[in-house]
Amino acid sequence: MGHRAGRTPRWHQVRGLLDQGVGLLECARRLQLALNTVKRYARADRPERMLRVPKYRASLVDPYREHLRKRRAEDPSIPVKHLFEEIKALGFTGCLNLLHKYINQGRADADRSHISPRRLARMLLTRPDNLKAEQHQLLAKITTACPEMTQLATIIRDFAPLLTPHADNADALTGWIAQVRAADLPHLHAFTRGLDRDIDAVIAGLTLPYSNGPTEGVNTKTKRIARQMHGRAGFTLLRHRILLG
Repeated sequence: MGHRAGRTPRWHQVRGLLDQGVGLLECARRLQLALNTVKRYARADRPERMLRVPKYRASLVDPYREHLRKRRAEDPSIPVKHLFEEIKALGFTGCLNLLHKYINQGRADADRSHISPRRLARMLLTRPDNLKAEQHQLLAKITTACPEMTQLATIIRDFAPLLTPHADNADALTGWIAQVRAADLPHLHAFTRGLDRDIDAVIAGLTLPYSNGPTEGVNTKTKRIARQMHGRAGFTLLRHRILLG
């Protein structure tokens, strides 16, 4: 929302200078913007045109969009699997995951929000206290738009406390995995399978107070020093630089 709020006054600044006869290059110099950025503002006849709506490629689901929109309006809680069977009977040849992706992107909705999937994911993963009031409002609107989004928001919110190490987190993680597997969210099922493959390490990370952060910090520092030396010195000098640094 911050970027959106900042575009309107910037658009007025650019348009004001252009109306005064200032050239594009001079606008860029005065406002400390890239020339291409000034050109985008100059082409927009009003601030709303600066909103960047995600662009999607044509999809096998597109011919069935109106059917999906109508069915979801009639029954907002209808499972995606039911919709999949319905459009499959109508001739849809794609897979269930493709339909999931299409709906999660908001492409089956009548009024799609001006927000990219990446930005929505960032908002979902941000601590609520760090979100602005308008972001809270937008997030609440989006996460109540369909059952899958409501489930996703709830699951993320339930997982967040597990990131603070505690002895009870082992049992809580088991319950959380069961909650995810009961949800109609295939991509999160893949995440839980990854947790299962390394469950001992995951439980250790969620229950023990220890961290490999200091070790990773030393590794990063060592790699930085090695890059600075450009391979011109051997191990002895590298060792001296680390010990003396």
